[in-house]
Amino acid sequence: MKGLTLANDLDAQTDEELLTRYRDTGGPENFEALVHRYERELYRYLVRYVGDRTLADDVFQNTFLQVHLKRGLYEDGRPVRPWLYAIATHQAVDALRKIGRHPTVSLDNRVASGDSSPAALVDMLVGDDPGPLARLREDERRDWVRQAIERLPETLKQTLILAYYQDLKYREISEILEIPVGTVKSRLHAALAKLQEMARTANIDENG
Repeated sequence: MKGLTLANDLDAQTDEELLTRYRDTGGPENFEALVHRYERELYRYLVRYVGDRTLADDVFQNTFLQVHLKRGLYEDGRPVRPWLYAIATHQAVDALRKIGRHPTVSLDNRVASGDSSPAALVDMLVGDDPGPLARLREDERRDWVRQAIERLPETLKQTLILAYYQDLKYREISEILEIPVGTVKSRLHAALAKLQEMARTANIDENG
């Protein structure tokens, strides 16, 4: 009964409350609850970003190691989600740099996005196309979009992944990448412009 009560108490806490408690008391149950909340979401993000499940697992572990080590720097009330993504992104970039690779992008299991993301363009490029060659054309489009995103400059690619795949808000992306909200919007605009330009060059349109 005591364990159930503790679990319910942890579930009722916000991310910010859990991290504040862990910072102040060092109670492992708070840290474990935070890891549990983000293990699927953050791991999926890292798999998309680094393109390798084993490496993503290592980066995930390093991310929460950094959370443990930097818990004393956490400021009361600071949103935890973008803070975790910022740490994870830095860890991913460092891991890729060490092995001489650049981020890759998977188009599988995209998180549904609102109007503030580049969903319209990418969905147009990978959407269903009627006719007997529909499946082939869809696969070709997905492959093209993946390669096109990989060719984007690093800053544009980071912003696009966070907005499109993780469905993060401008403000959250701003905190993660430590740039103004206006810069987030301009990077997304620039990323879409480059994708549109590459699509025109490759003759990619909604009619296949």
